[in-house]
Amino acid sequence: MDTATLEALNRANSLELFHLSTVIERLMSDPARIVQIRLHLHLGQQVRFVDWKAPGAALQLRSGTVVAMKDTEVSVQDDATRAHWKLPYAAIEIPAGSRAVPQMPASEAPMRLTRNDFRVGDRVSFEDRHLQLRVGTITRINQKTAGVDCDGERGWRVPFGLLRPLVDL
Repeated sequence: MDTATLEALNRANSLELFHLSTVIERLMSDPARIVQIRLHLHLGQQVRFVDWKAPGAALQLRSGTVVAMKDTEVSVQDDATRAHWKLPYAAIEIPAGSRAVPQMPASEAPMRLTRNDFRVGDRVSFEDRHLQLRVGTITRINQKTAGVDCDGERGWRVPFGLLRPLVDL
């Protein structure tokens, strides 16, 4: 942060700072912004993250490994201390040179699965609306969706295009 901005913040009254922090919090927790960051991350990836607990005014960047991703936070294991940090996605530095989704040529693009590709009893996986991976068994085949029971959860109706077959080895 440049010194002029820091000086302007120091001159602001408490109400102005509270208003600013509320606006910033809303922006950081915007689902579209979180999805954009998640597109660049995967489990086991090396990342840098902000250590806001460090003493002094300057925020430090630390290195770590992504160990879990949830809907609003990411868990990172610190390389130096092996401590686990639960961080908002906004605290993660997107690695330089990473791309969101690799683009495949049209000839190599996977075909979208249809109703005919699944049977009752098939094990499948899918991502729910919170981008959590779900694994379950197809219990019913409907016209446009499959009924899927996930372990210990209520049933899901999932469009066939979002289902991925699981193969037991």
